[in-house]
Amino acid sequence: MNQPNQTNVLHWYALRTRSRHEKLVCDRLASQGLEPLLPTVKRVSQWKDRKKEIEVPLFSGYCFVRFSLQHKLPVLQVAGVVDVVGSGNRPEPIPEEEIESLKTLMTSVLPYDAHPYLREGMAVEVIRGPLQGVKGILLRKDRCHRLVIGVRLIQQAAAVEINVNDVAPV
Repeated sequence: MNQPNQTNVLHWYALRTRSRHEKLVCDRLASQGLEPLLPTVKRVSQWKDRKKEIEVPLFSGYCFVRFSLQHKLPVLQVAGVVDVVGSGNRPEPIPEEEIESLKTLMTSVLPYDAHPYLREGMAVEVIRGPLQGVKGILLRKDRCHRLVIGVRLIQQAAAVEINVNDVAPV
């Protein structure tokens, strides 16, 4: 059996854009018949004389687009596109379920905002609250997040429940 040519398969990719060019890149990709995705969030912008609610990209400097690798060059030639995110010289596709999760989030009524990327086992530092400045490892037990503070030399640790919004990656 013949394997389908991987360069013809549509995948989602992240594009790194020039600063504040995310919307422009998205519009240009759409005008080329491609399927872009730009998650946005509403923010209140303050001027001297007034406040205004504006929509800004959720992930500053990035937008997403679905294309096949054979169309990489036309995508890279879109004004405002810096690069296709990947490892080395090779674009890396984004799993479909991650894009679907973003789309679901965007259509929900729940408030959302950008957050530092945290994963279980990651070294973090507490940025607010009574443990501010403490470094440890982020764990999850049941539905709670825990900060594990370890003493490596003696291979002992203590754990405390923590609000995940109170930590940042080290």
